[in-house]
Amino acid sequence: MAEMQFKTEVNDLLHLIIHSLYSNKEIFLRELISNASDALDKLKYLTLTDEKLKSLAFDPRIDISFTEGDKRTLTITDNGIGMNEDDLNNNLGTIASSGTKRFLASLTDEQKKDSNLIGQFGVGFYSAFMVSDRIEVVSRKAGEEKAYKWSSDGKGTYSIDPAQRDGQGTTITLYLNEDGADYANRWELEQLVKKYSDNISFPIFLAYDDVTYDDKEKDKDGNAKKVVTHKVEQINSCQALWKRSKSELKPEDYQNFYKNTFHDTDDAMFYLHTKAEGSIEYTTLFYVPKTAPFDMYYADYKPGVRLYVKRVFITDDDKQLLPTYLRFVRGIIDSEDLPLNVSREILQQNRIMSSIRSNSVKKLLAEFKRISEQEPEKYIDFIKQYNRPLKEGLYSDWENRDELMELVRFKSSKVDGYVSLKDYKSRMPKDQKSIYYISGGKEETLKASPLIEAYTKKGFEVLVLDEEIDEFVASSIGSYQSLPLKAINKSGSMDDMKDEASKQKAEEGKGVVEKIKASLKDQVKDVVVSSRLTDTPAVIVVDDSAPTVQMQQILKQMGQPVVESKPILEINADDPMIKKIGAEGDQKLIDTWCGVLLDQALLAQGVMPKDPVAFTRRLHELLSK
Repeated sequence: MAEMQFKTEVNDLLHLIIHSLYSNKEIFLRELISNASDALDKLKYLTLTDEKLKSLAFDPRIDISFTEGDKRTLTITDNGIGMNEDDLNNNLGTIASSGTKRFLASLTDEQKKDSNLIGQFGVGFYSAFMVSDRIEVVSRKAGEEKAYKWSSDGKGTYSIDPAQRDGQGTTITLYLNEDGADYANRWELEQLVKKYSDNISFPIFLAYDDVTYDDKEKDKDGNAKKVVTHKVEQINSCQALWKRSKSELKPEDYQNFYKNTFHDTDDAMFYLHTKAEGSIEYTTLFYVPKTAPFDMYYADYKPGVRLYVKRVFITDDDKQLLPTYLRFVRGIIDSEDLPLNVSREILQQNRIMSSIRSNSVKKLLAEFKRISEQEPEKYIDFIKQYNRPLKEGLYSDWENRDELMELVRFKSSKVDGYVSLKDYKSRMPKDQKSIYYISGGKEETLKASPLIEAYTKKGFEVLVLDEEIDEFVASSIGSYQSLPLKAINKSGSMDDMKDEASKQKAEEGKGVVEKIKASLKDQVKDVVVSSRLTDTPAVIVVDDSAPTVQMQQILKQMGQPVVESKPILEINADDPMIKKIGAEGDQKLIDTWCGVLLDQALLAQGVMPKDPVAFTRRLHELLSK
């Protein structure tokens, strides 16, 4: 017997499961049956496509049995794909997904107490340790002769040894602890299978001893004779839910199928069930999780859509089934027209799959729009979780760009919460010719920006774009219903605010502008008199084609090459500080004033001055005078 250590992340997962999910321990059965179903799916596909396995006799089924008494056990058996020694090590000794590893490592102690977290990545096989003192797994891989037994008490180590098994598949035996005593019971098991696994598309059989009493025969004490009959009964409906008519399905049917199939403890936020008939026939059933998948922003995220061909499982690991920005969607695509042996490379170029994908995206976006119009509170919940991925679609999905522009939401200087571009336009004064926004920092910093002052006084609303992605989004939108989007922290937006008075002020301020330029030299690209500042001495802006100073910093932190764009200093010629500089004759004092002026403008935009020590020294120097 070879004892092996669980990988560190498995120990972390076991600890999280046992201490966070204790109140919902019954889900272990759902997880084990789901794993058995996946194993049957995989073998069913191979018996149709793999020449070595086409002759394999395959009558797919899942069997559950139990023993009562002091040594209670629960056994789940399938005749699916099975596992060899390497598979047992890789599947039960470690966590393959690096995303899951990072997620576990990122959890705080407080978060680990939240049982809802577990639904974000599925507890899988290890959840069985909540009800077991020990677990044994005997498995034989299809097409191979050797079987192996994996065994562990879940306390840090496991062993793998040669074993015997007739035919391919896996048998899992749980040696139930006190907390698992209820599961060595026919009625409890039957109820849980119907609750969680009724729509598994393979038959689930429960073996049990049925006890009756025969009044015609008496025992030695004169009581009716006890008769024990061993029975095996199918306890699930064994239908692919997505192929059933919508009229015969209840909301709880959809939700139970979602939780069982996609390993979530919460109901889905909403779902969409469609059937297409005609030149291409297919069925889709899509779900949007209540909480965003934990790996949504990881490059190696796990795709959430499963592909079937005529109810035969093909893959659940293809990121091409839906566009990347819809990676949070969970669901089923079942085609009647694709070939069973379709490969990943063929899928990417297949005309049928391309049509299914395109139509599925349109159906999903139409459903999002319907919810935004008819169920606004639910849509706000949706936006809180999935606004950012939808924004990604604006620069990656040109075919559906117009629909996406109606779906994304932004924060605003005028109202709390989220606003749409349509809402923004409806509130615009008649003399407003552009949609204004400010980007490049945190919401509270942007809303407090002095740049917003003049727009607010004119009754113009400003969109507050506080996510890193927003600058790319705004530039990709360009315009909305013929209205250009203009960043107020870029130089081009000043033109909208100029009038004769501001032109006169710019002419009068030429002297102080030249003084500040000469002092700051190459620290700025330009110095200009503002046509919009009222209560602030100066702000920084950048050229229309350049990323904001904040975005430049973010790109640097990401290791991206950045051609640094120097800021433009926009000054308020009426401000006392600017007038002080204009009247000052001491060049050293002018340099001190101008240095503080630039650093203050940077701080107001949430950007740290390049030399904070020099800033504090200059500030102290001015205050001491």
